[in-house]
Amino acid sequence: MPRPNPLLVKSFTFDSKGTQLKLTANQYTTQGCDNEGLTLLFAHCVGSHKEQWEPTISRIVQLQASKRRPDRVREAWAFDWQNHGDAAVLNEGILKNLEDSISAGQWALAIEDFVNSSHLHGHRVVAIGHSAGTGAIMLTMKKFPIKNPPYKAVILVEPTMLSQELFDAHAEERYAFANATKKFTLDRRDTWPSKKAALEWLGKRAPWKSWDPRVLRLYAEYGLREVKTPDGMVAALKCDKRQEGLTYPHFKSYIEATALFRERCRAVPIHVIFGARNDFVAAYIQESLIDTSQGRIPASVTRIPDAGHMIVQEKPDALAHAICDKLTFDPQQPRPRM
Repeated sequence: MPRPNPLLVKSFTFDSKGTQLKLTANQYTTQGCDNEGLTLLFAHCVGSHKEQWEPTISRIVQLQASKRRPDRVREAWAFDWQNHGDAAVLNEGILKNLEDSISAGQWALAIEDFVNSSHLHGHRVVAIGHSAGTGAIMLTMKKFPIKNPPYKAVILVEPTMLSQELFDAHAEERYAFANATKKFTLDRRDTWPSKKAALEWLGKRAPWKSWDPRVLRLYAEYGLREVKTPDGMVAALKCDKRQEGLTYPHFKSYIEATALFRERCRAVPIHVIFGARNDFVAAYIQESLIDTSQGRIPASVTRIPDAGHMIVQEKPDALAHAICDKLTFDPQQPRPRM
């Protein structure tokens, strides 16, 4: 399917340091993009893939185009988790032999390598994560000096992060919820006669029927692949549902990311965006994450009306507007040293 104008897309595959797993990414630019502008990084949620960000990215590019040149979009990069999307296909031989899933921390290490690479040398970078992707984005900062962050800002969309203290107080409940989500994933349908049939089936059922039609079409086109079976060709999810299901009980990465929030929030603006509808992350987890008395000081907190946890999928335009509200910077701020 054609991508939203005016995006120009290049696909990349990167090695992950210390592992044989591959990291896949899309680079998004526009005709005449400004080298003075911002470079945006995007990390998706569990069960998603890099292309689902495209409607949001397209709208951000349009909205930022009317701002001063340094606040326009130079380029955007969206990454696949190593067991999701195109990366899952490339890593299939390794993933099928793993007893556990790939953690957000392992994903973060691969993105961190990219942030340190020549691709971003001299760029002014803003990092954006959704759900589990917020943990990965936060953990990419772990090895950078506190006073020299790699980003101009960080934007956490519906973060699934929580402190060690909060997890300990609600551990039984958190594991029960994660295991229920895992069971739903394992029981879910994952093959269809064709991508067209998948699109029609998904569009009639929750939660997919509440998605923006553009995002749902991208899911059917890029989240699925054609697979040969004894009965012929079928369309199957690129992300193996066993790998996806095993991801949910991984709490360590999100607990560590929450500690980093407290440690880094005075050095780099960390914005938080929630959906107004609490349909996945418990309200007490959200309230705790932005509790300034615990040392976590968000630069801003935004709630998007009529959106739930899957904001990227449900309300990409509203999300883009909320993100763009955070993408106007003081021209006197120094450029990052990278």
